[in-house]
Amino acid sequence: MKIKISLFSLLLLSLLLATSFIQPTMAGSGFCAGKCKDRCSKAGVADRCLKYCGICCEQCKCVPSGTYGNKHECPCYRDKRSPKGKPKCP
Repeated sequence: MKIKISLFSLLLLSLLLATSFIQPTMAGSGFCAGKCKDRCSKAGVADRCLKYCGICCEQCKCVPSGTYGNKHECPCYRDKRSPKGKPKCP
C-alpha cells in the first residue's frame, strides 16, 4: 500500500514538473510571432496590435504582409470583425 502511494506521488510530481516547463503558446506561434512583430512594428499601441494580430493569426493561419493594408492577401484576417462591426485584425 505504501509503495502504491509513493509511486502515485512520484508520478504526480513528475507530471506537475513536466507541465511547468511547457509554456502556453499559440498555434504556429513561431510563424505568428514573427509575422505579427513585423506587422505591428510601426503601430502606435504595439502591445494591443500584437495581441489582436496573434489572435487573428491563430484563427486564420496567415498575416498580411507589410505594416498596414494588404488584407486582400488573407481574406479570413480581413473579414474578422469586432462585436461593434469594426475590423478586428490590425
